Amino acid sequence: MTDIEGQPLWVAIVGSGPAGYYTAEALTKNAENIRIDILDRLPTPFGLIRGGVAPDHQSIKAVARRYEKTAAQKNVRFVGNLNIGSDITIDNLRLLYDAVVLANGAPQDLKLGLSGEDKIGVIGSAEFVGWYNSHPDFASLNPNLNIKDVVVIGNGNVAVDCARILAKTAKEMASTDLAQHAAKLIHTAPIENIYLAGRRGPLEGKFTPKELGELGQLENCVALVDPKQIPNDLMGVDPKELTLKGKNLNHLKKFIENTSSEKPINLHIMFYASPIEILGGDLVTGIKFEKTKVEAGKCVGLGEYFIIPCKMVLSAIGYQSTPISGAPFDPKRGCFKNDNGFIENGLYTVGWAKRGPSGTIGTNKPDGIAVAKLILEQSSPSEKKGRTGLDELVSKCGLKIVTFEGWKKIEEAEENAAEGLAPRAKFSNIEDMLRIID
Repeated sequence: MTDIEGQPLWVAIVGSGPAGYYTAEALTKNAENIRIDILDRLPTPFGLIRGGVAPDHQSIKAVARRYEKTAAQKNVRFVGNLNIGSDITIDNLRLLYDAVVLANGAPQDLKLGLSGEDKIGVIGSAEFVGWYNSHPDFASLNPNLNIKDVVVIGNGNVAVDCARILAKTAKEMASTDLAQHAAKLIHTAPIENIYLAGRRGPLEGKFTPKELGELGQLENCVALVDPKQIPNDLMGVDPKELTLKGKNLNHLKKFIENTSSEKPINLHIMFYASPIEILGGDLVTGIKFEKTKVEAGKCVGLGEYFIIPCKMVLSAIGYQSTPISGAPFDPKRGCFKNDNGFIENGLYTVGWAKRGPSGTIGTNKPDGIAVAKLILEQSSPSEKKGRTGLDELVSKCGLKIVTFEGWKKIEEAEENAAEGLAPRAKFSNIEDMLRIID
């Protein structure tokens, strides 16, 4: 990258989650004459750190402090409450900025593809997690939790999060930022059984040892497994995953010793169960499963079926990105078409929008570094207006943007509204957030 008559390199990053901030961090470390605008459709930054990470995982949310250091740099600006794709188009941005990076994550649930999926009581994990995390898109979800039995489909960390949050007591959640509207329903729910069901076996589970181990430490809930489903050893496991899978297996072996009478809520961790059909009329009454086995790495149905009665089904089988007009999208992969982050001249993607919903929060750091390197190799400062042009367009369209200073006012108000040990009482309504800034 070389300067042209002192002009800065203008970069717009769409999405203010981990991928977006790691990309901005890498760009500022490796280029001096650069100006970055980080755009988000919400007035609040940090993406899944705020709206996706479980409220009882405050230590993970603390990574936002790192992103704040990047946001505080003079050549970086947060622009919230700006919806790229409707308020302003990708084409608009490409006319204003030398490089545009799509870092808008994967906020949409993958569909189960089952008969009965449209019944009342079937909820995607993106909706449910957003609801208990005060995400404005899902604050009005209002699920019926006056029920005894819940089935969670999936064997990843999100499925484990959903099961754990449903099982925890008000006391266990006192020092979290669980949405107040969610706490009222969850902590008065008469739930007796939570079923955590996965198509494959224990060694194929995508959960991590920390999250799985937490299921054995719940005050009112006991984790149960069928000993017949738990292997004795790690035969066939990839050598790179021996440590992780070994820790998972140790947790599951401990759960074998538990009994259903120990605590009022039973958490049944089930494997080799593939959902076939969701039962009921307008409302869910149960879910039909087929027993499976793993053969040569593939999940194979055995032709044996069973039914679990329930009034709620939470689907946690994965996510996909939201297509944006002006950027080629791959519906099969659920992310933007790209070659290692490069979409086409001046247009890039990073994080889950680039590779699909895989990896941890930290996985986005090397991803951001790689895309930043591409941008600095392929882009040069030009006569484009950048931030000035964006502000002119925002003003012309009558839009109200939120800066990082505005977000800090929202954050302060949330912290001041917190009760007891809670770190904050999050707003779930955008208009309320904007009133705070006014």
